[in-house]
Amino acid sequence: MRQQIVAGNWKMNKTLEEGIELTRAIVEKVEKANGLVVIAPPFPYLRDLGNMLKGHKHFHLAAQNCHQEEKGAYTGEVSAEMLASVGCEFVIIGHSERRQYFNEMNDVLAAKVNVTLARGMRPIFCCGEPLDIRAVNMHDGYVAQQLIEGLFHLNEDDFRNVVIAYEPIWAIGTGLTASSQQAQDMHESIRALVSEKYGKTVADLTPILYGGSCNAQNASELFSRPDVDGGLIGGAALKSDDFAAIVAALK
Repeated sequence: MRQQIVAGNWKMNKTLEEGIELTRAIVEKVEKANGLVVIAPPFPYLRDLGNMLKGHKHFHLAAQNCHQEEKGAYTGEVSAEMLASVGCEFVIIGHSERRQYFNEMNDVLAAKVNVTLARGMRPIFCCGEPLDIRAVNMHDGYVAQQLIEGLFHLNEDDFRNVVIAYEPIWAIGTGLTASSQQAQDMHESIRALVSEKYGKTVADLTPILYGGSCNAQNASELFSRPDVDGGLIGGAALKSDDFAAIVAALK
């Protein structure tokens, strides 16, 4: 059975004190979960918040990014080894904001996947199309290229540790959301592509999350779709009541 996952990506939000309070509130409100609950705060808070999550069933710590090199003269960057040393279990890789604002290309993201796996962490690999690609019905091929170039160099054993997050770029932070049928169609397409490469057994075990203005109101409908295995949550992850409600929607 596939893992169900809700991952909260805080992006560049919250002071440390606010992050501690938010984490405390989320832990109190999520008494049970039908899957994994992943928290991805800003880099400076990882160790403090990770210590808060220890011992709480279902909760796991993630970083929002890592550098593709193991170490070296890369001022301001953070390595996978560093993240693992403070307790991270997941790393978000290839978020559309990283692709757009920092020009991260698929070959760089493939290298980030490699170093993440080499340090025993699981990549949450993001893929998704902008509105102009969706408008001309080229989204399947666009997302397929991201997956092929970013993930399909992995052997089967490594790929089994990958989580995929489909995030239609046109629905991130805009208030727009793909319909549950649009989400299902793309998730089904992604799973079929994985099956072609790695076989049906691996594809059936690969968690595919939906990202893109998933919130407390639409989570149940989205998660009810057979190929939607949870969500990568942005804005709603900053509100404990909303995030807890999304976790409760896991099937």
